[in-house]
Amino acid sequence: MKPKTLPDHLASGLDIVSIGINPSLYSVERGFYFARPGNRFWPTLNASGLVPEPLAPSRDSVLRLFRIHRIGFTDLVKRATARADDLTAEDYARGARLLRRKLRRFRPAIAWFHGTSSYRAFLEHSGVPRAALKPGLQPDAIGATRVFVTPNPSGANPRANPKALLPLYRELAALRGALGRRR
Repeated sequence: MKPKTLPDHLASGLDIVSIGINPSLYSVERGFYFARPGNRFWPTLNASGLVPEPLAPSRDSVLRLFRIHRIGFTDLVKRATARADDLTAEDYARGARLLRRKLRRFRPAIAWFHGTSSYRAFLEHSGVPRAALKPGLQPDAIGATRVFVTPNPSGANPRANPKALLPLYRELAALRGALGRRR
């Protein structure tokens, strides 16, 4: 039987937890985050300074990020869909509650949301709506966890071109260093 979602890669002591909106059916089928060709996550990550060596899109690279580079993975909503538009308000409400619990339990230094819409949905369903959101370090925290937002790196997102993403990924790498976390 094939899995219906991607597994979380969470543990105490992580520097960063990467948080997508929800897993795509394509990524679930392949068994790793950001699996679709054209997704800008992997090339931008490799150019950002967040990792010292280039990583190819694969399940092994996700595990390497988790085990060696202390970067975990989860989603706001764990239900896989073809498009994020297929998610319901109930999916988001349940997902926000569960994600908040996970972040409070594991206490990563930084929660990295992919997409302002993802973070906005998290806030709205956590009872903290905010109209204006810009990518970068957020004024909010989840317990001791800082919040950082970048555009969703999906190839379907026109704002997620590498020129727009790379400075933010580098800013995230600098924040990680400023918090005394090493790669």
